[in-house]
Order: sequence, then C-alpha cells, then structure tokens
Amino acid sequence: MKMSTVEECAPMNKSTNQMESDISDGSSDQNAESMEVDEGPEAKAFMAEEKKSKGNVEYQKKNYKAALELYNQAIDLCPDCAAYYGNRCATSMMLGRYKEALDDARKAVSIDDKFVKGYIREGKCLLALGDVLNAERVYEHVLRMEPENNTVKEDIQITRCVKQFEESAEKDILKGDYRRALFCMDRCLQRCPQCVRFKVKKAEALCFLKRYPEARDITNDLLQSDSLNADAIYIRGLCLYYDDNVDKAFQHFQQVLRLAPDHVKAKLIYKKAKLLIQKKEEGNQAFRSGKFDDAYRIYTEALEIDPHNIYTNSKLYCNRATVCAKLNKLEQAKEDCTQAIELDGNYLKAYLRRAKCFMDLEKFEEAVQDYEKVYKIDKTRENKSLLDAAKLELKKSKRKDYYKILGIEKCASEAEIKKAYRKRALIHHPDRHSHATTEKQKEEELKFKELGEAYSILSDSKKKSRYDSGQDLEEMEGGFGDIDPNSIFQMFFSGPGNFQFSSGGQQGGYHSHGFPGGFSFQF
Repeated sequence: MKMSTVEECAPMNKSTNQMESDISDGSSDQNAESMEVDEGPEAKAFMAEEKKSKGNVEYQKKNYKAALELYNQAIDLCPDCAAYYGNRCATSMMLGRYKEALDDARKAVSIDDKFVKGYIREGKCLLALGDVLNAERVYEHVLRMEPENNTVKEDIQITRCVKQFEESAEKDILKGDYRRALFCMDRCLQRCPQCVRFKVKKAEALCFLKRYPEARDITNDLLQSDSLNADAIYIRGLCLYYDDNVDKAFQHFQQVLRLAPDHVKAKLIYKKAKLLIQKKEEGNQAFRSGKFDDAYRIYTEALEIDPHNIYTNSKLYCNRATVCAKLNKLEQAKEDCTQAIELDGNYLKAYLRRAKCFMDLEKFEEAVQDYEKVYKIDKTRENKSLLDAAKLELKKSKRKDYYKILGIEKCASEAEIKKAYRKRALIHHPDRHSHATTEKQKEEELKFKELGEAYSILSDSKKKSRYDSGQDLEEMEGGFGDIDPNSIFQMFFSGPGNFQFSSGGQQGGYHSHGFPGGFSFQF
C-alpha cells in the first residue's frame, strides 16, 4: 500500500542559539547534580522537531523501527502536533501495524480537522483492516474537502471494488463455488492484508476445496494474534472434521459454541457431524446383525448428510459395497467402490473390495490393475498372492473357456458335463447343417470341434484339474488339436444299429458319411 511522505512541522520561533541558552551545560559547581534542564514549551518544541527530523531521515532509509521510536519521542515532547501523529501513522503502516496506525490517524485529525493526509491515512488503515464502509465514508469526506484529489478518487474506487468482491464471494460460498470465492478473497486481501474477516473466508474456501494445510496455516496465524477468535477455531475444527479427525473436530466445535453460543455455522456442522457418525454406526450394527437391506438403506441415508466429508463418505461407500456384495449386487458393489476411491485415492480397503468384485465378474484385467495398486500401497505377501492369482486368472481367461462352451458352471458334476455335451453336440453336428451356407457350415464345424475339446478336458479328472489350476497354459492356448470330435460323438451315440433322433421336421434321412456305423438323422 503506497504511503505518502512524512510531514514537516512549522519552524520554531526561537533560534537554535536561544534554545541552547535555556539549557544548562552543567559547568557550574553549585549543586551541579541537582540542577535541572529548563524544559519549557519552546525548548520541548525544539527538541521534538529535532526528533521528528531524525525520524524522517530514518523513514527515508526505511529504518521504520528507528523512525517509530524517534516519532514516539517527538510526541512525548509535543503531544498536540498533528503532523507527528501523521508521521508515526505512516511508519506504523509500513510496519503492518494498521490498528496502531488507525489510532494515530484519528488522533491527528482530531487535533487538526483540516489535516487531509491524516484523513487519507485513516481511510487506508480502515481499508487494510477490511472496514470498507468506513473507509469509503472517510474518502468521501476528503473529496468534499478536495474535490480534485485524484489519488483519493482512485482509493475510493478500490474500496468499492473490494466491497463488490466481498459481496460476490458471499454469493459464491452459498452456491458452493468455493474456487470463485477463493479468487474473490485473494483480490480483497491484496487491498486489505490485515482483514481478519477476509482471512477467515479464504480459509473456509480452502477447506471446502480440500486444501486443508493452507487453511490451517491461516487459522493458526489468526489464533496467534487472538486465541479466542471463534471463527478461526471453527475453521480449524472444520479442517479436522473433513480430514477425518473427528474427535478433535468435536472439541473445536464445542469450544466455538462456548465462546459464541449463536455461531450458526458451528452449530450446523456440529449437528451434521454427530448425525453422520451416528448413522454410520447404525449401518455397521445392521450389517453385523445380518440385516443387509437395512444396512444398505442406512448407509444411503448417511451419504446424503454431508457431501463435503470425503473421508467418511468414502468409508460409507465402501461399507455399502460390502453390503451389495452380500446381496449379490456385484455391479453396484463395484460402482460404490469406485465412488469410494474417487473420494480417497489411497483407500486400500476400497481397492481390495473392487478387485474382488472384478474377479467375481470375471473382469480380470481390471482386477489385476486394482491388485497392482493395492500392492503398490501395501507391499505384503498376502497382497502379492492376490495379485499373482489375478494375473493367473487373466491368463486363463485368454484361452478357450470350456465351461462356457458346454454352458455349465465350474462346479458341474460328471453327469452334468455329459448331459451338456450330448445336448449341444446334437445341435452343432455338421451333418445337421449340410444344407446351410458354407460360412454357416464352417461356424458349426468349429463349435462342434470345440465341444469335443471341452468334453475331452472336463470329463477327465486329471486334465480338468490341470485346466482349472492353469497348469500347462501354453500347451492349452490353442486347444487340443489331436482330439477327434467325431470319435467323442461316436462314443456317445454309436451302438448296435443306427441311432436316430427326430426334430419334428419332414420325414426322410441324412446318412452321415463321416463315421463308421452309419448314423441316421431324421428331420
């Protein structure tokens, strides 16, 4: 903030020689120690002027503390000189002591109500402290005294601009546009560096933007100056609450309400915080009791209480995902885990839960990615095993899935495997599609061959075990080329005479020429 120069007082009426003649030089030997210097009004005024002059020199050198001490001495000697207070005001402003400077500016204009620089400095101090309305009033008073004072015209425009930024920030905070509110507060603090109100609003915006360390730094500075500043304590509690330090946050909110029982924001957030923790515990209790539908409902209600509490909400999403998994709602469980991770990118439990969902959904590539993240966060043997298992399943998933080819579950019995093969082999046998297009015939031949491969592996306990465990993956990658699907089919349907089946179509027959024994397919 630009300072105007210090003032010069009117020269003293007495000459320096006359001043010096009023002061004893201490050369008399009559009661020398008891003699006092003649400090009449004129002598004090002269000494004050000397102190002021020396102060001006120090001020110009930017030795503001030395200048301040000299102005203090000048005021002690001559307490009714407006210019001395004006100079001390300017020096205090350069030291950032705007409250002290404001007192001096007001003292100066009370001594001399025509002291324009005193009013200008009063306005600058008021603006620096964020008292925008009174700053504007003082500047308007100066303009009535000096209508053509361009500097004051600029200052009053700055003051009105600050007022607009503050009003805009208030609206932005209500709308939840904290980034814009922060921008407005920064503009205000450029002109009002000592405004506590603006600092609190900036810290609040930073808190809602999850920039907790910056917000805490501001509140800590404020509390060093005023340990009972309820607004600063509230913001620090808010940071603790949103940073998942609930117990300490509650202590801060309680302290705020002791200092300011009607603090609206503190009352509201304290109520929200208690309700949120209560709901979370209710949901946990319902889950432990096996009441999964109730747990799901309670966690959903809890998620609506405070959208800004990312860490608690992250846990709620993960808890609800666990409930969904119990209810076999795997897709929703996966989505809830994703929500939890978006809120807390290092939430290990959410990654583990989502990875398990991906495994159950047979989305092995996604599962591998999540387990890699888990192992990066927490390099334990257990997490390494989970990652290796997911990689194995991913590799297994890239070969033919014989269970899907037969349309059975992995836990299917031997009888179910045979039944599935019998049913599908009859559907996809090439002879049944001999009149189809060439492309269709090739498609059915491939399916028929894959059915033979699937049955050959899954009907043999040793081969099935090796297949399920992922052994010999390279060998199985391209299938088992030495398996003759016709032989397997013949094993099922050959015997004395011809095997016939009817599909309810026209009468007649097609005799397979590919198999010994001659099978008759009646359509």
